[in-house]
Amino acid sequence: MDNGNVRSLSGLRALVTGASGGLGFHFAQLLAREGAAVTLAARRLDLLERNRDAIVQANGTADIVEVDVADAASVESVFENDRVFEIVVNNAGISRTASAFEITDADWDDVMDTNLKGAFMVARHAASALRKHGKAGSIVNVASILGLRVAGAVAAYGASKAGLIHLTKSLSLEWARFDIRVNTLCPGYIETDLNRSFFASPAGKALIQRIPQKRLGRPEDLDGAMLLLCSDAGRYITGSSIVVDGGHLVSSL
Repeated sequence: MDNGNVRSLSGLRALVTGASGGLGFHFAQLLAREGAAVTLAARRLDLLERNRDAIVQANGTADIVEVDVADAASVESVFENDRVFEIVVNNAGISRTASAFEITDADWDDVMDTNLKGAFMVARHAASALRKHGKAGSIVNVASILGLRVAGAVAAYGASKAGLIHLTKSLSLEWARFDIRVNTLCPGYIETDLNRSFFASPAGKALIQRIPQKRLGRPEDLDGAMLLLCSDAGRYITGSSIVVDGGHLVSSL
């Protein structure tokens, strides 16, 4: 990584999963603006193409790859032809809202396979390639404050994110000797196109009032933490979880 500007990502390759929209696309744009050559990965090729074009039009460098992180063969294909990524943002994730009594086995498995097993498979392939080529790297697993506290009707999601946080610690311990850092970013409630209508409802407005800063996060509120973890500015940080939530975790009972 660049020794002159510790935040520079120039010359580095970055992989961002779940980059068809939302935070994944935001992270891809952020890394491209900072100089990384970004590969956007997701299941929807049409959306990936749109997002790639937007990055290129903004003078960034980007390509795309179709991947289902819950499928081992699909993940393996991302790393064909000896592809190496010095930065990996494991952002792909899904949720199923249902009580523990009502969630189906299939829905539980879908959440775990995407949020936890998928992140593990991507991280393992990425780290194997880095180790093979003797390169340093940074893997950022995007979890959630719901991996650190609980909420109703999202037991599968919360368990998967808690597992991801612990997995991050395990991988960081194993891979530190190879100069591969593994950390977790834990966002609080961030406003996106997918949740905007809920937060405009009475229930959503009530939830916002329980956040100490009395507002939702914006995608750009995550930028500082993400760049810290991806760049040499965070070169001595591994096995850590950075919470960006407007104080939600420390809110009073």
